[in-house]
Amino acid sequence: MSEPVHIAAIDAGSNAVRLSVARAYSALDIEPVHTERYPLRLGESVFVRPHFSEDIFKRGAKAFRHFREVMDEFGVTRYRAVATSATREAQNRKEFVRRVKQKSEILLEVISAGEESRLGREAVLAALGPETPPRCIADLGGGSLEISILRENAVEQGAQLPVGTVRLITTLNLPGVIRPAEAEQVRRYVRALLESKLVPRPNLGESIAVALGGNADTLANVAPGPRQHGLQTMDLVLLRERLPDILERDVRERMKAYAVRRDRADVMGVAAITFLTLGRYLNLRKFALPGVGVREGLLQEIAREAFSRTEPHRYNGEARQLLVGTRSFARRVGYEQQHAEHVRELSIQLFDQLQAVHHMPAHSRVLLEAGALLHDTGHMISHRGHHKHGEYLALNADIPGLDGRDRAIAAALVRYHNRKSEPGGHHPAYSALEDTDKPVARRLAAILRIAEALDHSHRQRIMKIRTTFQRGAVCLQVYARGDATEDLRDAIRSAELFEKEFHVKIYFRQPEAS
Repeated sequence: MSEPVHIAAIDAGSNAVRLSVARAYSALDIEPVHTERYPLRLGESVFVRPHFSEDIFKRGAKAFRHFREVMDEFGVTRYRAVATSATREAQNRKEFVRRVKQKSEILLEVISAGEESRLGREAVLAALGPETPPRCIADLGGGSLEISILRENAVEQGAQLPVGTVRLITTLNLPGVIRPAEAEQVRRYVRALLESKLVPRPNLGESIAVALGGNADTLANVAPGPRQHGLQTMDLVLLRERLPDILERDVRERMKAYAVRRDRADVMGVAAITFLTLGRYLNLRKFALPGVGVREGLLQEIAREAFSRTEPHRYNGEARQLLVGTRSFARRVGYEQQHAEHVRELSIQLFDQLQAVHHMPAHSRVLLEAGALLHDTGHMISHRGHHKHGEYLALNADIPGLDGRDRAIAAALVRYHNRKSEPGGHHPAYSALEDTDKPVARRLAAILRIAEALDHSHRQRIMKIRTTFQRGAVCLQVYARGDATEDLRDAIRSAELFEKEFHVKIYFRQPEAS
């Protein structure tokens, strides 16, 4: 196993600045270590006068300086810090970013609304997993309400509404008790913007809708619903019943009644009205809460980059000679060139995109290519048991550049390229390997098996693969020309070895033709 990488994410929102520190063992194995929240309400002044005050500058520098100390304490080597709605709108945001960098050595990135929505969306998809695709993601923050309507994890409709909780209580002057006329004003603001920005109107019914952010977490405790797919939910029917009680209390009374912080108590009434209005517009009765957001999306991307190879593969002379010799031998025994080369190309696409999971060095990639080129050479001897015949040829034939350990690994790949045989100590190639090389052979065979299955028809229909990571799963989105049903069906059956080796589930998706 690779050494863990200590990573961190900072989200400077409109209501507070939050830090998450994690220990990443791979792109799929991220262990939370520490979280902190600093009550720096960046949106308090910006939404009235579009610039940060000197007090915000000082308190912001203090918050980020503290976060830097925490990150150093945990040995963080990779981080990303982002600022959202309030900082986007501050006319002096460049000076704020400069001051943060000067005082803390933290580079703060002001991201777009689209990027903010994407990070939250990626975090949700990873948290729910491929078996529980959400239809709607609603992220209510201090500055905005981000809405994504999804179909098969792709955004079908999206909208960013300037109705964040801090923005509304500041611009409408609603610091405490909210009277019925004021509540109706908030509802009309939200409804009008929904009708102008989210058209046509989605009718989601019983679809899975998730809500992100501290506002949703607070209201789910006030109006809890039955768990959905293992997730806490916010019951909108119950929230509507309890709304008058929330609105009639002042901030201090809400803090006491609902056991919340002051900076959550003052916005929870507006948040409740907003979620109820959104729920009615989308025809929803509840929101599920995955407990993730922008920071989790950041951590996933940092981990993926930390364990992915970013520089191009440049083979040395020996590696290039190995491939030249392998191709030369394959031609001599009459291999099916188009199929073998296509399987080789699919194999290296998988190897490169799954680097964050398998962590194998570049030379393993060369051996994978060699195994792909040789995988069907056993047909020269007999179609029946060709995987065994191919193994024998790879072990004993004159293949320039393929020697010793490399030869045994390539031969094992040929033996295990399909589901006819599982790695075993009684097989010639596998038994010839040192114990440290046997996992390499198994893992490369797991990749090759999927690549070969993706061209099961020998018609080169699947042209490109795009890999994404979700909770305990790898999702392979395949782009094909024509009907690739046969290839995908075989790939699903051939994924078992990969799932066993990497302790993840593999899902295949083919986008609908546009």
